[in-house]
Amino acid sequence: MIFDLHFSPTLLAMIGLLFGAIIGSFLNVVIYRVPRILLAEWTHEAKQFLDIVSDDKPSLSLSTPRSQCPDCGTQLKAIHNIPILSYCFLRGRCSNCNSLISVQYPIIELLTAFLTAYILVAHGLSEKALFSLIFTYSLIALAFIDIHEQILPDQITLPLVWLGLIASLFGHWTNPTSAIIGASLGYLLLWSVMHLFKWITGKEGMGYGDFKLNAAIGAWLGWHMVPTVILVSSFLGAIIGLCAIIFLGHDRRSPFAFGPYLCLAGWLAIEWGDQLNYLFSYLSL
Repeated sequence: MIFDLHFSPTLLAMIGLLFGAIIGSFLNVVIYRVPRILLAEWTHEAKQFLDIVSDDKPSLSLSTPRSQCPDCGTQLKAIHNIPILSYCFLRGRCSNCNSLISVQYPIIELLTAFLTAYILVAHGLSEKALFSLIFTYSLIALAFIDIHEQILPDQITLPLVWLGLIASLFGHWTNPTSAIIGASLGYLLLWSVMHLFKWITGKEGMGYGDFKLNAAIGAWLGWHMVPTVILVSSFLGAIIGLCAIIFLGHDRRSPFAFGPYLCLAGWLAIEWGDQLNYLFSYLSL
């Protein structure tokens, strides 16, 4: 379904940039707070299980307390929370203690803004655009959480699986049968790779969050895109990982977050899946 409001591509792009920057600001909150919320909940539950008397109930949420400087604890004013512009106005530093503000904040806001603009221009104001935006925002949050914490929270991956199955009812990328098979295949393929790797090396080379994320991607795109997503993500991970070892001196034995590459491959597949399949079929000739 397309909501025909006769918006020009330029206007859609402007709406996408503005709306995307606002959503990007919220995603920054999700990326920063969700791991801390989970840690607080796990700590509280562990103390209850061990019968340790404690009144420190988790108080952190996505809405409270208000955003503050991580160094000096000063609450940010509304004018300091304007996406992208506030970072430029403050020159990347806290207005109170002058400590550096992570460049990740404007990067995520810009990334979300441009991807939102692209999706609105490509798909218009439609159901497909809405589903694509939900998928995109979820992948951005998961990718950056995994980069920092090397976890892929069930609170995001599991709803993404169910949303993918619901999206299949509208037939934009796949049908319900293919979506169900895709979710199962996405999980089992990486699960099998992990256990094969563990059998050969005695080490666990992948986390269960990766299996769930791949299941979500399979639910959204169908079983036929699962091998393509795994190939693309593995290729991207190998190239970027090799560059990090050669040029940045990263230890090849250090933990490797695979989630961001799955997220990138999943997004490329949902927007250009047919082209990726054609490319792989051409290279295999």
